[in-house]
Amino acid sequence: MNMAPHTNHVRSRGGALLAVLWLSAALSAIAFSLANTVRGEVERTSTAVDGLRSYYLAQAGIDRGILYVEWELENTVPRNVPFRYSAANPVLPFSFPSGEAVVEVIPETAKLNLNSASPENLLRLLMALNVDPDRAAQIVAGIVDWRTPGGMSQFDSFYLSLTPSFRSRHASFEETEELLLVRGITPELYYGGYDHDAQGRLVPHAGLRDCVSVLGRVDGIDVNTAQPAVLMAAGMPPDATAAIVARRRLQPFKSTGEVAGFAPGGGEAYGRLRVGGQSIFTFRSTARIRLPNGQLSDLRRIMAATVSFGRPGDRTRVDVLRWYDNAWTP
Repeated sequence: MNMAPHTNHVRSRGGALLAVLWLSAALSAIAFSLANTVRGEVERTSTAVDGLRSYYLAQAGIDRGILYVEWELENTVPRNVPFRYSAANPVLPFSFPSGEAVVEVIPETAKLNLNSASPENLLRLLMALNVDPDRAAQIVAGIVDWRTPGGMSQFDSFYLSLTPSFRSRHASFEETEELLLVRGITPELYYGGYDHDAQGRLVPHAGLRDCVSVLGRVDGIDVNTAQPAVLMAAGMPPDATAAIVARRRLQPFKSTGEVAGFAPGGGEAYGRLRVGGQSIFTFRSTARIRLPNGQLSDLRRIMAATVSFGRPGDRTRVDVLRWYDNAWTP
């Protein structure tokens, strides 16, 4: 009896079944890959939309913060506002239908003036930022050389050896970003960075841009918003600086009289402390949108603006001096 035709028929059916299985596996892989790509694109688009919403929410926080400060400077605060800005209340929490924005109001008096600060103050500032003493002395010499009129110096010879080459301005700093050109200053020193705390967690630390300014005339240092490094740069001992920072975290100072208790240990810096600013402020807004379930998103958008409010008696003119689409909180 001849079984060959039956055997060939079974083999052809097995081959077709195997081909169908391979085709199904290939289609399943393609479908999985396509679904994963679509899911990724949907999440990316959702994140982009949330980022855009956070951008405008942070901008709204800055706009409202400017209005609150203007009301306070002009003494025209409406009666129906839930809270008001004051030197003792430099953090403004705003709630909007789409989310929340926390605005920090930082007067320029919280910083050292880069063009008028003494070399001793600059050296103490760099030391407070954990810069090696020899390197700090070289940086201070470079800053003084940059802002001092004159001819060729040893720093110019160094700058001319670089590619691209340049020379010191030998004039006042116009922007704090010019510090990035000064010999010895690195982006990390200027922008700040992160350190590990005792538990191994990353914590931000301030940079030079958070401690110096080229705007306005600084007659005193705002005790509520100045970075600890700025307080120490003014001559405040570390122990007194830590005590002031701990005190203002619990309750900001309302007047210089409240700082009197720190006078014995405050050193030469005590006489330079003040509460509040003058006419130039930086508004730093941190925004988080509200999700459909009512909770706040983990996505944060931080923006900042440096604003000038006219002159005493005429605060109606508001000039935005600098705008930062991407800022960060030290």
